[in-house]
Amino acid sequence: MFLARRGITLIYGGGKAGLMGEVAEAVLGHQGHVVGIIPQFLKDREVAHDRLSELVVVDTMHTRKAKMNEAADGFIALPGGYGTYEELFEVLSWSRVGLHQKPIGLLNVDGFFDPLLDLLRHTVQQGFAAPQDLELIVSAGDVPTLYEQMSMFRHRRGQR
Repeated sequence: MFLARRGITLIYGGGKAGLMGEVAEAVLGHQGHVVGIIPQFLKDREVAHDRLSELVVVDTMHTRKAKMNEAADGFIALPGGYGTYEELFEVLSWSRVGLHQKPIGLLNVDGFFDPLLDLLRHTVQQGFAAPQDLELIVSAGDVPTLYEQMSMFRHRRGQR
């Protein structure tokens, strides 16, 4: 697995189900380091992954996202649902206002995020975002290419 081979710690929401649960399993299966950050109410529902390198239990979803932001060197969104979009737009908004300068990537498997990227371009065309805001996010259809793009990312917002 790409992350484990490169010594990159996976920091995620700490669940055992879904795509991220599978990613966590793959990283662990290749002797990688995985940190889960989960609110107590989700842990109580027995959705926490029980084999992580580290599990941090917090009080609220807001605290979870703040801790994930604090611990992460960058963010990658995989195809997902409303929770994925909510977290993506929060870190994108935080980047836009300068709360962080970390890379944000979309793993655009089979063009999953193409409609979202079209929406972001439409938002700029309609004047609701600046053209340079599109530079705050990178996208690729495979992990090595996305990693390369994120490695080259330099936050330029506010430098023009």
